[in-house]
Amino acid sequence: MQLYFSAARLAFHIHLFSIGQNGPEMELKTENPQHISFSERSFRRVWLCYHFVMASPGEEKAWEMMASLDHSVICKNASVPYNQQKGYFVLRSFCTDVCINPQERTIKSSTPEGQVLINKYGYFFVHSCLWYLIHAKDIPLTGRLIKPVNLKGGEIFFRGSHVLPLESLAKKYGDDKEAFIKKGNELCAELVEYGDSSLKLLPLPRIPVTVILWLGDEEFPAGTDLLFDSSCEMHLPLDIIWSIAMTTLLVML
Repeated sequence: MQLYFSAARLAFHIHLFSIGQNGPEMELKTENPQHISFSERSFRRVWLCYHFVMASPGEEKAWEMMASLDHSVICKNASVPYNQQKGYFVLRSFCTDVCINPQERTIKSSTPEGQVLINKYGYFFVHSCLWYLIHAKDIPLTGRLIKPVNLKGGEIFFRGSHVLPLESLAKKYGDDKEAFIKKGNELCAELVEYGDSSLKLLPLPRIPVTVILWLGDEEFPAGTDLLFDSSCEMHLPLDIIWSIAMTTLLVML
């Protein structure tokens, strides 16, 4: 399956290297070897330009494909309802509903949480929603958890600009298990029994994500893992799986 957006297509790469109290700080790598550090606000300005230039063709193609599909097929495969009167799918993400209208080509939410997903993390979230509705399949979970790097092609894909910010998550919750659980509760996560604490979140109906916390001590530093049900690669390509992982980690941060 073709990857419709990839860091390999960029003239520059954006790397998430830390999450602080003021939000993510970024490092911009250009063809010039000099690196520039800048704040999330600057990153979002850059991203708006990038999204307009680079991501629009992929989004355009996704909308076209979705409009050509039967609504009942999408509902069954993606496990989402369709509002016939208003013409939109209602996709549940974490604790909030997002309304996706193929004819108007809009993604909206009436909740503050949904608006954060769409506006703040739109690059990761919007692409994930569109391609999920198109490619999801009516199949059961396997129950086998797998790290993204262990997916087919994942060892190569989840490098460089696609490295997940797991260290930032460990830094935030490595000595605060209760805060980790509280954040999970805010996202309607299910508490599961891995590591020192773990959460099963649902960024998309058929794509559960398990986040495991390992508390730090005198002998070992804190750590986190992120795992998918192995069925994820039967639904989606690696670039969309990466976007779902990024969305999940960013809402946790």
